[in-house]
Amino acid sequence: MKARILVVEDDHALVSLLTHNLEREGYETGVAMDGEEAWRKIQSGEWDVILLDVMLPHRDGLEICRQLRQEKNYTPVIMLTARDDEIDRVVGLEIGADDYVTKPFSVRELMARIKVILRRRNLDLYEGKPEIEAGPILIRPENYEVFLKGQKVDLTRKEFELLTLLVQNKGRVLKRDYLLQRLWDYGDTVKTRVLDVHVSKLREKLASYGLKGGGIETVRGIGYKFEEKGYEE
Repeated sequence: MKARILVVEDDHALVSLLTHNLEREGYETGVAMDGEEAWRKIQSGEWDVILLDVMLPHRDGLEICRQLRQEKNYTPVIMLTARDDEIDRVVGLEIGADDYVTKPFSVRELMARIKVILRRRNLDLYEGKPEIEAGPILIRPENYEVFLKGQKVDLTRKEFELLTLLVQNKGRVLKRDYLLQRLWDYGDTVKTRVLDVHVSKLREKLASYGLKGGGIETVRGIGYKFEEKGYEE
């Protein structure tokens, strides 16, 4: 079955370029030229990846992505942005986008990122375990659920994958390069704060449920590790 990609972009020339290259790669495509049309198509169809421009008429891409995640729709989203301000990219990741590219971008690189996301959908990150436990944390991989002392924790898909990798390797330091390659397929030459943003948000969420420091320790210059820290009632 062909993967279905929804292109949400109001630049006609860019839409033509993207759909041509996507269809040449064997994908089925859909197009939305504004935020309202995009939301209707998202609601009425099953998509494997959404390419989502930030600046759209009627409803912007950040609002669409935020609403998607609020409604527990975890279709992978790659944000397309012409903005150079880092804060816009950080906000996109914080609200649940899986990746972003800044215009002008390489179509070849975008195609590679789409392939990584599609490949990862079937990647067994969890070694077939029905449940994973570490201290007060219980993870149910098949349902993408995390519980902390019986309370369900609301995480984005990337936060869930990051936490699961860390918990599976509790007590071990996972290098930044390894995490970036495993979760985003970035090489060791890529300079990005995507990992730091996700670690920060994950810590914040786990701490809000009573896990001291979020259970994630920074090992300066190397990476991160998960420790079974105390739980605050």
